Amino acid sequence: MDNADIEEMFSSLGQITIKRMFGGKGMYRDGVIIAVDLFDEVMLKADEQTAPEFERAGARQWVYQREGKSPVAMPYWSIPEDAYDDPDLMEKWVRLAYEAGMRAGPTKPKKKRSDKMGNDRAGKGR
Repeated sequence: MDNADIEEMFSSLGQITIKRMFGGKGMYRDGVIIAVDLFDEVMLKADEQTAPEFERAGARQWVYQREGKSPVAMPYWSIPEDAYDDPDLMEKWVRLAYEAGMRAGPTKPKKKRSDKMGNDRAGKGR
């Protein structure tokens, strides 16, 4: 999905940030990830409070599986089909994703890794 369509989908939340990530895109509001666009499908963040509502609406949970590993259920769900034709329903679902994201909190920046010589990745010492 292109960025203009994504921004329109999330317009009820105000300004969102779209960042490229692992072959897709992440959608953020207030520094919190609220959705991902993977394989040309936007999937909304859910948690213990909201996942049952997504499930009742017929949404599918994203399950990630690496070769030789057990499947891992991710906290992202497809958007219920009827929301694509109803801006009020879309607003409901993106708001639930935002609320789940806020409960989870902002993503933490990765710490710099140092090599065995005590140098950081840029080659500078401590």
